[in-house]
Amino acid sequence: MARPVELLLLRNVENLGIVGDIVTVRAGYARNFLLPHALAEHPTAEKVELLKEARAKALAEIAALRQRREETIAKLEGFAMKLVRSCNDQGALYGSVTQRDLADALVNAGFPVDERAVRLANPFRRVGSYACTIQFDRDLKVDIAIEVVADRSLVNAEEAEAAAAATEEALAAAEKEDADEMARKGRRKQRD
Repeated sequence: MARPVELLLLRNVENLGIVGDIVTVRAGYARNFLLPHALAEHPTAEKVELLKEARAKALAEIAALRQRREETIAKLEGFAMKLVRSCNDQGALYGSVTQRDLADALVNAGFPVDERAVRLANPFRRVGSYACTIQFDRDLKVDIAIEVVADRSLVNAEEAEAAAAATEEALAAAEKEDADEMARKGRRKQRD
């Protein structure tokens, strides 16, 4: 088994570290990705010293980003969003509402939310009310309310369904009466 490799990051690498960090990674990751893309190199004291300014700048950018995200989370507290979608008479959407749809709607509403920050277990496939988590970091998250509504009135469709169900029940009752009548006639013939 290959030994882990220690490298100095030359640029920020998501889920690994920022410029100037000394990280320990698997040899294959270093050999196949970090080194060929010039994202990292083997650490030396001179190289670490050269990257101190870039590291300070990266830390300042991260702090500013976190501040913006905290402000966004504070604004999203108690936020409710309404999405209008096409659906059939039963309320099933023709398409589903996905993370991208929610992120785009939030951006249009003035919230800088990336698609990866929208945490959605399953896409919404029906008209209704839902809750969705927006999470930037472990400690920066908020739940928002989302209401998916039909682009047309479903009340008439529900009334039509109720009428159709009542008609089916009436037909089933009439068929049962006919079957009972036939059974009585059959018993009378057997007696005679």
